[in-house]
Amino acid sequence: MPIAELTPEEARKKAKEICFDLLAARPRTKDELRQALRRKGFDEQTRETLLGKLDDAGLVDDAAFAEMWVRSRHTYQGLSKRALVAELKRKGVDGDVALEAAGEIDRDAEEERARQLVRKKLRSLGDVDEQTATRRLLGVLARKGYPQGLSYTVVREELRDAGAESTMLDDVALD
Repeated sequence: MPIAELTPEEARKKAKEICFDLLAARPRTKDELRQALRRKGFDEQTRETLLGKLDDAGLVDDAAFAEMWVRSRHTYQGLSKRALVAELKRKGVDGDVALEAAGEIDRDAEEERARQLVRKKLRSLGDVDEQTATRRLLGVLARKGYPQGLSYTVVREELRDAGAESTMLDDVALD
């Protein structure tokens, strides 16, 4: 039955059911739930009333979601702080909340994760020349959102530790 044909009470029940199903799969931001309800055809009053109740009950907490997202995506995907903030904003998390959540990753942790990514990629590169290896390693870190200066430093040091003959990146100006 289309949403428009439901009574207000039936519409509220259906919207609540949809939100609970989405939240059972994984935590969601308030905006993600709002968008899902909008796509299903629920009116603004129904959406906002339900989201307010879910927020009051502690079932939707953008700050907690952001912290969990940052930990997970940094650990398992190797994303940088900058990339994580951008992802959270796309998910509807307030910019300040996103920055605060990403703040738990300090520069040392970010650098260590970048090194792990470079080491892993180095193992799969096989027998390529140093210039190709450098380009590919910098590309990996760029796609994960790492700053250029950090990327150059990490790639240069990891290539040197892996036994690269020259230090091509020594001449590159680092920020």
